[in-house]
Amino acid sequence: MSHLSEPGFKTLQFYATSVYPCSYLPQREARSQVAAPTHLIDSTVYSQLVEKGFRRSGLFTYRPYCDECAACLPIRVDVGRFQPTRTQRRAWKRHGGLIARQMPLHWVPEHFELYRRYQAGRHPGAGMDEDSQSQYTQFLLTSRVRSCLVEFRLPDGTLQMVSIIDTLDTGLSSVYTFFDPEAQGSLGVYGILWQVERCRALGLPWLYLGYWIQESRKMAYKSQYTPFQILRNGVWAEPAPGDVPAPPAF
Repeated sequence: MSHLSEPGFKTLQFYATSVYPCSYLPQREARSQVAAPTHLIDSTVYSQLVEKGFRRSGLFTYRPYCDECAACLPIRVDVGRFQPTRTQRRAWKRHGGLIARQMPLHWVPEHFELYRRYQAGRHPGAGMDEDSQSQYTQFLLTSRVRSCLVEFRLPDGTLQMVSIIDTLDTGLSSVYTFFDPEAQGSLGVYGILWQVERCRALGLPWLYLGYWIQESRKMAYKSQYTPFQILRNGVWAEPAPGDVPAPPAF
């Protein structure tokens, strides 16, 4: 594709996967465009790919490439202008006593058990087969870019949440977050707010939240972190009035 034939991408190849069932919109088919070979995608190249709408899962760097659907829109929060809603401020205050610890990606049995409970509680039916441990390691603990793991604990040491985050040239990319499904409050909201504040501390202007899908309840929440930009036709811009629903007022 012509917009990928620029310095930094000339040594990469881009190919389309076979069609597979969409994970977010029922009765739809999906396809991804994948960047390869993986060993050439370092932090600098990956930062450029994210600007083009790519995202990673382990060593797999991809973006939506569906034949008849364009519902998945890359989204990023404007960190400098972000103002939390009343509900978001309540979540920040409620979980403000959590102790965050940043560390390199590595295997921690306690993290994996929390991940299993999160999947069972928030995504029932997804299945946790005998290969789940290797899948967890492959997709969350494997990276060739600047990635870290952040765990959040109560003062008594109880693990509440884990976030996988990539550091880009222009921001942070929220890879995946899982938390105690039985915890009170809004840990997911707090996790995003923490990453916004981390961007500010690092002087980074954007927090990339992956893909926003208006029709998917799992993904539509991302438009509540305003102002934000979405990527359409290769251009990042704030949506026009009425283009996306306004976040709920509290």
